[in-house]
Amino acid sequence: MKLNVKALALTCALFLGGMVFFVGLANLMWPSYGGALLNMLDSIYPGYKAATGFGSVIWGTLYGLADGAIGGAIFGLLYNAFRGSEA
Repeated sequence: MKLNVKALALTCALFLGGMVFFVGLANLMWPSYGGALLNMLDSIYPGYKAATGFGSVIWGTLYGLADGAIGGAIFGLLYNAFRGSEA
């Protein structure tokens, strides 16, 4: 059974983008929440600065959406390429 690459890319984009959005918002309300994750994203995404306001939450969310879509599409394509023939 082949994976639907577009659906997987969209799912991963929404999941990762949503995760960054909600962790970023929670960090604005409770500064100790999710700091390690946001600092890791700060080191990966160029131009993103962790915990600098709502603009950084939006910027990180956009990066998360793009990163999730690309990662999900690559995973789906690789899965379909290596799954082998069905019996």
